Amino acid sequence: MEKIFHLRTTKHDEMIEITDVLEDWIQETGVKDGILIVSSLHTTAGITVNENADPDVKSDMLRRLAEVYPWNHPEDRHIEGNTAAHLKTSTVGHAQTLVISNGRLVLGTWQGVYFCEFDGPRNRKFHAKIMR
Repeated sequence: MEKIFHLRTTKHDEMIEITDVLEDWIQETGVKDGILIVSSLHTTAGITVNENADPDVKSDMLRRLAEVYPWNHPEDRHIEGNTAAHLKTSTVGHAQTLVISNGRLVLGTWQGVYFCEFDGPRNRKFHAKIMR
């Protein structure tokens, strides 16, 4: 089972929690146990798992990534001018593999799954596949 999800990002850099979207889809499929692979279909947007209790974690992460990979760097040669977004995506990763048990994602108490936009706002897609 697999599905492509669509979302519209609203900021240049943002982390959008997609945990509930994935959980709802898992419920729709009726799968009780398996593996979920979720991946961004873009080179300037990634997928990560991180804390979903304190919103400062997201802003701290985005700020620190911007410090490491500034948007404007005098030696960047990529014609689109978004080298920083490519570097951030490579650092965060484009995909996550998650366990499904008893029809739910196996996540820690404070964990959530995030779509990470690094070159927005844009219309984006991510792919999810369940393997039993």
